[in-house]
Amino acid sequence: MPTQLMLARRGEVTLLMQRVAEKELADPEFVRAEVAAGRLVIPANVRRSCARPVGIGARFACKVNANIGNSPLRSGAEEELAKLEVAAAAGADTVMDLSTGDGIAAIRAAVLEASPVPVGTVPIYEAVARAGEPEALTAEGLLDVIVEHASQGVDYMTVHCGILREHLLSAEKRLMGIVSRGGAILAAWMRSRGRENPLYERFDDLLAIAAEHDVTLSLGDGLRPGCLADASDGAQFGELETLAELASRAQAAGVQVMIEGPGHVPIDQIETNMRRQARLCRGAPFYVLGPVVTDVAPGYDHITSAIGAALAAAYGAAMICYVTPSEHLGLPDIEDVREGVIAARIAAHAGDVAKGLRGARAWDDAMSKARRELDWEKQFALALDPARARAFFGEERETAPNPCSMCGPRFCSIRIDRSSQALHGASPAADEGDGEA
Repeated sequence: MPTQLMLARRGEVTLLMQRVAEKELADPEFVRAEVAAGRLVIPANVRRSCARPVGIGARFACKVNANIGNSPLRSGAEEELAKLEVAAAAGADTVMDLSTGDGIAAIRAAVLEASPVPVGTVPIYEAVARAGEPEALTAEGLLDVIVEHASQGVDYMTVHCGILREHLLSAEKRLMGIVSRGGAILAAWMRSRGRENPLYERFDDLLAIAAEHDVTLSLGDGLRPGCLADASDGAQFGELETLAELASRAQAAGVQVMIEGPGHVPIDQIETNMRRQARLCRGAPFYVLGPVVTDVAPGYDHITSAIGAALAAAYGAAMICYVTPSEHLGLPDIEDVREGVIAARIAAHAGDVAKGLRGARAWDDAMSKARRELDWEKQFALALDPARARAFFGEERETAPNPCSMCGPRFCSIRIDRSSQALHGASPAADEGDGEA
């Protein structure tokens, strides 16, 4: 069965492309052309029907992913399904099940059954859980797990194919070393075996699996920087060059592909990172974690990442992986998930406005008009998080005629300005001949 990429290159506009076009307010032919060029991916496994398919590409609205999944120390299927529900309700465009504890396959099956949005996974986690230790992994065992995920209906997978033995020396000079779980697992395997990354060596086998199921490959950044000191170093950019090579091979095989990007990057380096990826990877969608712009705010990394994500989105990030307040500290709970999704959505929308995406500013302008008119119900309806906006305003008050409690009726600037204009009339236009030269 042909993939979306293959069909797009044949000139066919599929039902999925039409649905993405409707959501993006775009011409279906434009969507098809972007898929054909490798600049847009539509993660949609042929074995699974998704209620809310999405297109991920720099020329469209920036998307948000929410990570869920248990750990060896906490959570189970019930809690992860609750996280999924909260993430989808808060506006996540995709979710990734990153489970590493008990019942990985059962949790994934439940998530796939319940999720209205595309679902991603990182198969190497389950492969290591089965093998016991990273060094015990085998290429065949890893590919077997990838086949199982694809057969089960997973829409996209993170695969850390680009971390090579030649990159390890540079990574060992870092302050934080390797902070990606997948990257650390494969580095340990390569060191112990004295061999090359099996996902790189068996990339053609991986492409065959992905093409059969139309699984989108998310080429993982196993050497992403884990602190500001390690950002934009030789290890990160060396891996990026390998990912660019692999992206071209994937697209040539008809497999949809996106590139994962850095985690911790100072503000002044974000634009350079984005431009470099776009040039090397020829516009393949960039999926970034944050980036986190300072290392000193544990408990608030949904904010530090949203700052970086807004800039990344403005410079062309196609999707943002949310970061929760518990990042670096523990497994996110349900409230962390909600906070993370909302923070990432704010960043994504700010980026859409900055890059002039069609219709993005119209949302802000509609909110401004509602504020000018003191139309609280319309403000709540337009709010990115309506329930929170209403809660802060206070539901016990009569909303329509009243100002908020910040200024009260006497000091409300909008009322003062409106009353002044009504009483004295609008100010006359300034005479360009008046005033001193």
